[in-house]
Amino acid sequence: MKTVLTIAGSDCSGGAGIQADLKTIAAYGLYGESVITALTAQNTMGVAEIFPISPIFLEKQLECVFTDIVPDAVKIGMITGIEQMEVIKRCLEKYRAKHVVMDTVLSSTSGRHFMELEALNYYKKELLPLAEIYTPNIPEAEILLKTTIKTKEERVAAVREFALQYKGIVYLKGGHDNFSADDLLFYQEKPIWISGKHIENQNTHGTGCTLSSAIACGLAAGWKIEESVRKAKDYISGAIADGMNLGKGNGPLNHMYRINHVN
Repeated sequence: MKTVLTIAGSDCSGGAGIQADLKTIAAYGLYGESVITALTAQNTMGVAEIFPISPIFLEKQLECVFTDIVPDAVKIGMITGIEQMEVIKRCLEKYRAKHVVMDTVLSSTSGRHFMELEALNYYKKELLPLAEIYTPNIPEAEILLKTTIKTKEERVAAVREFALQYKGIVYLKGGHDNFSADDLLFYQEKPIWISGKHIENQNTHGTGCTLSSAIACGLAAGWKIEESVRKAKDYISGAIADGMNLGKGNGPLNHMYRINHVN
């Protein structure tokens, strides 16, 4: 069985982070492993508190994974500081991790920022270049590139610049567009639009985590980049369109929408 490791924060409400990743991996029929970077107290209305895991314990988790059930792909989400980044960088390089998908989590949907400026600079310089593919949304890409992205032409220019700076494949998510859900893949020196219909559903908690995990699943399974992102797009669109409605705020997706419900 193919395996996928998620390195991310824990969401006690189950909609994002490690929990969303493991549900996605299970929905793809693969074996999921998890290394937790932070415990969070959060729900559909926002993040109340963050408790970072110590770099020493983070490294212990990573060593246990890579010396036993070696992952076929790695998804990286929330990281809280430079010391954690140093540990992750060291382990990825030491074990020559395959198919690293970087979900550029810089803040929560509710606006809670996860990185200080010094950590962000280290992240850009040392960690991003280790990934095979990055999955920023438009606000994240604006922060990382120090620019504004409004038009489709600016999106194309942004992914070109992103690939130039960080030496990887870029998948720019278009979910912040109120009229469409078209994403943009920049692969082999060309932009490829991945079209999607805007779905009227406010319950989108954990979409970024879910999409990046789905891409990692595709790569672990041996699919090519474009096939992986297109199938991930289809999966997350179905999870949103299912219309699950839980919580008092921005609710989670139904990661298991393809699985028959137990009555």
